[in-house]
Amino acid sequence: MRACATWTDAVIESFGDLTPTVREFRIRPTGDAATVQRHEPGSHLQMQLLVDGKPELRSYSLVGEPDGQTWRIAVKRLDDGRGGSRAMWRLATGDRLQVSGPRNHFPLDFNAPAYLLVAGGIGITPLLGMAQALAGRCAQSGRSLRMLYGVRSEAELAYGQALRACLGERLQAAVDTRIDFTAEIAALPPGAQMYVCGPVPMLDAARHAWEASGRPAADLRYETFGNSGRFSPQAFRVLIPRHALDITVPAGCSLLDALEQAGVEAVSDCKRGECGLCTLDVLALDGEIDHRDVFLSEHERQQNTRLCACVSRVVGSVTLDSSYRPDA
Repeated sequence: MRACATWTDAVIESFGDLTPTVREFRIRPTGDAATVQRHEPGSHLQMQLLVDGKPELRSYSLVGEPDGQTWRIAVKRLDDGRGGSRAMWRLATGDRLQVSGPRNHFPLDFNAPAYLLVAGGIGITPLLGMAQALAGRCAQSGRSLRMLYGVRSEAELAYGQALRACLGERLQAAVDTRIDFTAEIAALPPGAQMYVCGPVPMLDAARHAWEASGRPAADLRYETFGNSGRFSPQAFRVLIPRHALDITVPAGCSLLDALEQAGVEAVSDCKRGECGLCTLDVLALDGEIDHRDVFLSEHERQQNTRLCACVSRVVGSVTLDSSYRPDA
C-alpha cells in the first residue's frame, strides 16, 4: 500500500544529453493538468515505468526553477543499477507516461544565516534549484552561500554553466578529489545549514563530520540517490508469522515488492530508503542485514531491530512483523 498519490498523464516533450552519462528530460503534463504546478527547491516527481517488463515506481528530483510548462529531471544511466535509468533512457520524444508530484522530502529553509550546498555527481539535480533560489537572496542580505560539486571528471560536470552563472566564484568543483568535510564544516558560521545530495559514502562522510562538529543535527539536510549496499543482491528468506508466510525474495526483487506480491500490505512512499514509512520490525535474524537506507541511524542499524523494506536486503533469513493489524 503506497502513500496516497495523484497521477497525471504526461508526455516526453524533449530530451538531451548533459554529459556522457546524464540525460535531461523535459516532461509536459497533458489534458486537464496541462499547467505545471509550481514546485519548491528539493521537490521530486514519482514516475510509473516499465522496468524489465514490470511496472515500477521511480522518483527523480526536479531540476532548476519551474517554467510553468514542463518539469525537468536528469537521469544518470547506470547499467548495473535497478533498471530505472535504463528504462528512462529508452524513452523518446512523444512517449507517454504517468507522473505524480511534485513532492518535497528535501525542503529548503530560507532563514539560515549561511549555506553550504554539497553535490556528488547526479546529486546536483535538487541542489541546482536551491542554488538559484538562494543566490539572489544571499547576495542582497549579505549571507554566505557556497557550493561544492564533486565529480569524477570535468566531463561529468552537469549544469556547470548554469551554476557558474548564478554562483560565480561561490561554486567550487572537486574533480576526482575527496571533499574535506571536517574543514568545510569548521569554516561555517554558527547556525549555518549544509545541504548534501550524492552517493551514500559521501553522505556518510558528511554526517559523521557534522556529528563530530557538535552542530545541531537539524542544520544538516540531505538526500541520496541510492545505495548499492555492502553485498551483491542475492535471494533471501523472509518469515512473517502474523500472516503465516514463508517467502523467498529473489535477487532482482525488493523486499517491499515481494511482500506486496505475497499480499502483505506495507506503507511506502519514497522507495529510496529516505522517508522511513516502510520500516518493519525485525523479530529474528539468521544472517546479516544489508541496510541500504539513510533513514535509520548508525546505532539503529547496528541494533538490527528494524529495516527499510524498500531498499534493504538480507544475507540469510529474517523474521519480520508487518505493520498490518486486524480490525478491533
